[in-house]
Amino acid sequence: MAKVYVVHQDGSTESLPGVRCVDEDKELQRVLEKNPDLIPGEQINPDDPRRWLIIKREMPVPDPNSGSDRWSIDFLLADQDAMPTFVECKRFNDTRSRREVVGQVLEYAANGVLLDKGPAMVICP
Repeated sequence: MAKVYVVHQDGSTESLPGVRCVDEDKELQRVLEKNPDLIPGEQINPDDPRRWLIIKREMPVPDPNSGSDRWSIDFLLADQDAMPTFVECKRFNDTRSRREVVGQVLEYAANGVLLDKGPAMVICP
């Protein structure tokens, strides 16, 4: 787990203790919904960091065969260039995050055209 530091006014730093998420909705999704700037847009483009606008939380994704809603993306966002972005939240200790999340998000991206939103950029936090 990456460390988070506080930089004090005198220039000294202090490492904050790690916190394990218990409730994905309360501890991850609700915080992210109120603070989309927590998504590291500077990792995509350090010269022009992405700035996020939340379009919808729990965005339904239709099944390509039936057309009925089959999945739900945790967040559909857009950046300052109107690029749609999918965000899927997983707890660190959720074993699915190591096995399934990449496939899950790729499935969303592959079927994102059914949302009529154009191309998709995928972020796996």
